[in-house]
Amino acid sequence: MAVDSESTSAMEGDRKEVSDDQRAQSPDSDGDAGMHPDRKRKRFEDNNGRHGSRGKKRDLGRKEWARDRLDKRSRNEQEKLKPKDDRPSVLPAAFAEEEIAAEDRRPKKKVAVLIGYSGTGYRGMQISPTERTIEGDLFTAFVKAGAISKANATDPKKSSLVRCARTDKGVHAAGNMISLKLIVEDEDIVQKINEHLSPQIRVWGIERTVGSFSCYQACDSRWYEYLIPSHAFIPPHPSSFLGQIIAQYAKEEGDEEAVASRQADVKGFWAGVEEKHVKPVLEELDDEIRDLVVKALFPRWDGTLHSGPEGGDDSYVRQLADIGIEPKGAKKQQKKGKRNDEDEGDEEPAEEEMAPPAEDANANEQNTTKLGAEKREALFQATKRLKAAYDSARRSYRIDPARIELIQGALNTYVGTRNYHNYTIQKTPTDPSAKRNIKSFVANPEPILINGTEWLSLKVHGQSFMMHQIRKMVGMVTLLVRAGADAPKRIQESYGQDKWSIPKVPGLGLLLERPVFDSYNKHQALKFGRDQLDFGKYNDEIEAFKRRDIYERIWEEEKSSNTFHQFFNHIDNYNQPHFLYLTSKGFAATQIPLTKKDQDAPAAKTEAAEASAATSESVPATDAK
Repeated sequence: MAVDSESTSAMEGDRKEVSDDQRAQSPDSDGDAGMHPDRKRKRFEDNNGRHGSRGKKRDLGRKEWARDRLDKRSRNEQEKLKPKDDRPSVLPAAFAEEEIAAEDRRPKKKVAVLIGYSGTGYRGMQISPTERTIEGDLFTAFVKAGAISKANATDPKKSSLVRCARTDKGVHAAGNMISLKLIVEDEDIVQKINEHLSPQIRVWGIERTVGSFSCYQACDSRWYEYLIPSHAFIPPHPSSFLGQIIAQYAKEEGDEEAVASRQADVKGFWAGVEEKHVKPVLEELDDEIRDLVVKALFPRWDGTLHSGPEGGDDSYVRQLADIGIEPKGAKKQQKKGKRNDEDEGDEEPAEEEMAPPAEDANANEQNTTKLGAEKREALFQATKRLKAAYDSARRSYRIDPARIELIQGALNTYVGTRNYHNYTIQKTPTDPSAKRNIKSFVANPEPILINGTEWLSLKVHGQSFMMHQIRKMVGMVTLLVRAGADAPKRIQESYGQDKWSIPKVPGLGLLLERPVFDSYNKHQALKFGRDQLDFGKYNDEIEAFKRRDIYERIWEEEKSSNTFHQFFNHIDNYNQPHFLYLTSKGFAATQIPLTKKDQDAPAAKTEAAEASAATSESVPATDAK
């Protein structure tokens, strides 16, 4: 044993000498600290007495790192509370200390506040210190009505405010809910709150809940409604790209009879419009102006599919269908089969949408100068009358019950648990989170007539929805029905592995109908003797509010901007194969290769497109087909 101890001591002495020599030679060593005092690093010692790696702190363990790190929601909340500019806060101003001290202290109770609102003019649901929001106006009304004490008037967190469903800028909700602690001793507290609110926001009722209630966590499912004008289901104009290729592929596939049977109720619609509205106007024009009008209104497809530079109409349509957006982690998933775990949001528009491309005023001026002032005025008046005629024909259209049955048959295909990776963005077919359960999807068989325009109400009930999912589901059904396709078959095929480009219809018609709290009502409400959370008891008030403050605003915006017509007009004239699954060839048509001429000569294609655009732009303010 003595020999071993001596040997060990000798070895340790050798190591110490070598270590001293190495430190003397190292420029960064402690032995060089006198020459470079700024390089001297502190020695780190952990609780076990072991030394760190020469001046470097050891890496944090996973648990220690996670313990000190804020989660995503906390970081977002902190970021939102930071002052972004010098704009004044829209929340209530702080009360004087004397007023706070003089106020009687009254107990707060956890409640659910059932609300409805029109989102026009608001920057969304979620409270913001400097923006006008639904929650901001509600919180201010609570303070003014005495439902929140003066001591808590400047901080919504003190009242534990939680929202059930977030809605973005301009989005409406016939029924939504927030949960928080309020002073609800007054029997007429709902009336007092409504007196301090804009008519766009209504409190339907306030219900006492259990102390641990959170409307966000307790929500089982949601109902959404999509309001769409019935003229959206009119087939594409026969002269449009989509109209021509539908007819061509139906003939090639021997499917003409089946397509005609699905379009029987609208047979001859466009011929009637042209005979009644277009022909009388064209007959009054001279040959030169008539040719310009016809070329602008009825451009003929040249039989080829293009892949030219993006821009204008092309970029707008690609944005509508999210073309070119790759799923997050798609490459990793293909290699490793891992799940894509990005956060999922409710079905609301989450970004500012691209506006439809405007006409080039300069090009219009240059192309009409040679006509002379008198003819330019005649051309402008002719196109104005034609545009008004087409608008009138579309808005006077009344959908046939047989067509509503086709729509309902297509909507039924969504019911159940399906793979909706093609109905959102950044999802792959193998992502488990792309599977969603739809409980029902119903088209109201009785259309709503709003100021002379007929609208269809489509209501969907589901557990949860991904971004753009409802708008893409409605878009798919609408495009298939108006194209005369076998809608149930195509929708079933869209659940497969292939990537489909499905346009999302405008967010204008989307509104949150109501959230559902079945589990809470069946268990906690009964156990603790609380009233059930049910919007049904306020149904009459909600329906009247929807017609007055939501439907009317949707109609007014559609009337002023022609949102739905512009959407379908751009889809009908999108001269690329992305949407050709609407034809009788099905998804295979989207895989048709571009012609060699188009691939080899994009410059020639661009020149032809510019010439065509110059011809159509010679007709100002034309958007009819």
